[in-house]
Amino acid sequence: MGQTLKCISPIDGSVYAERETLSPEAAAERVTAARAAQAAWAARPLQERVDLVMAGVAAVGAMNDDIVPELAHMMGRPVRYGGEFGGFNERASHMAQIAAEALADIQVGEDATFKRYIKHVPHGVVLVVAPWNYPYMTAINTVAPALIAGNTVVLKHATQTLLVGERMAQAFQSAGIPADVFQNMFLDHDTTSALIADRAFDFVNFTGSVGGGQAMERAAAGTFTGVGTELGGKDPGYVMEDADLDAAVDTLIDGAMFNAGQCCCGIERIYVHESLYDAFVEKAVAIVNTYKLGNPLEAETTIGPMANVRFAAEVRSQIAEAVAAGAVAHIAAFAEDDEGAYLTPQILTNVTHDMRVMRDESFGPVVGIMKVSSDAEAIDLMNDSEFGLTASLWTGDVERATRVGDQIETGTVFMNRADYLDPGLCWTGCKNTGRGGGLSVIGYHNLTRPKSYHLKKVTG
Repeated sequence: MGQTLKCISPIDGSVYAERETLSPEAAAERVTAARAAQAAWAARPLQERVDLVMAGVAAVGAMNDDIVPELAHMMGRPVRYGGEFGGFNERASHMAQIAAEALADIQVGEDATFKRYIKHVPHGVVLVVAPWNYPYMTAINTVAPALIAGNTVVLKHATQTLLVGERMAQAFQSAGIPADVFQNMFLDHDTTSALIADRAFDFVNFTGSVGGGQAMERAAAGTFTGVGTELGGKDPGYVMEDADLDAAVDTLIDGAMFNAGQCCCGIERIYVHESLYDAFVEKAVAIVNTYKLGNPLEAETTIGPMANVRFAAEVRSQIAEAVAAGAVAHIAAFAEDDEGAYLTPQILTNVTHDMRVMRDESFGPVVGIMKVSSDAEAIDLMNDSEFGLTASLWTGDVERATRVGDQIETGTVFMNRADYLDPGLCWTGCKNTGRGGGLSVIGYHNLTRPKSYHLKKVTG
């Protein structure tokens, strides 16, 4: 008998869904089937694989009316925002469009004597371990290009969004992708680690916590299995004195609070030039005070509960510690704040980097705002973090943004936008945010291995 995985709905604390995990033996059989199916899948024409994957994406889109309330039940995102299919489709579509060029052989040279080129060869079986905060969009980042590149894929989804992998596998299989080529598995941590350690997979992609990423790397140690990770973040915004103030406030506060702050590249700390600081804080507080906290199934709700009571407890702890150390909290408790999953969004000032709320990942609806007087001061503060996913710079000067961006330890530099994933760019990070990269042409390179061909035509 396997372990029972339970999705506890943040709406009311009830058990929304539960599934039994596979036994180690059953899981190994399923992975063996994926490996047996891989060569035939890779042998199909590239365009056929692309077409099947995009048909699977369309089949997910056809489920969207059911998926949107399901997500609200599982992780608390308000139904008014319509789910994730827009981003899900955008990312898959881009990877489909660039596949032929990205996966084309690299021609090194050919003459009467030699033909030399480098192929992009699929790894084999790819394990995708996906998180709950954007469960469809984060999964498709790897699932679509891995399948298109000729890998078979095993998807293991977070317990908080237990039904997502099941829906994706159902959709893709209904579109004609063989069941052994893309399959969802319910696995406990021990079985997952044992499979990795036993070289069941040829590549592992993990999105989640730093601790989870470390567990993946420990399991893979000595196996030479590639591991790509996107882990924690503490993404900064920097508002320079020439910024469009209204646009900066609107975008950065939305980036901090949307999805109850549960965004991989959400804004968690903001540095504002002293000339704009007071106006920025005033406008930010006014925006947050318009939010409607409540049941995510109700159309008027703009911010739902956090996905789990324990996640909200961590944010409350960070806020309380900061206030006790001198921070100023600007948002009075909302009537709907239940001291559980429903949490008042908060703006803090008079914060310092001695406070956990400015150092540790919050992953919730809180942001600290600090006053700065120069680019140099802002750069030092932005780099004073163990994480490096994105940074958002606000200025009218592209050259200045580039100069500042070149000095920030981060995976992506935004100018005058935030909290967005462009599939044409590599999604990557540094420091404790992890290693590797998804999407873009580089995503294909990471989901394949180079194989060189040195063909001598004449031996006489």
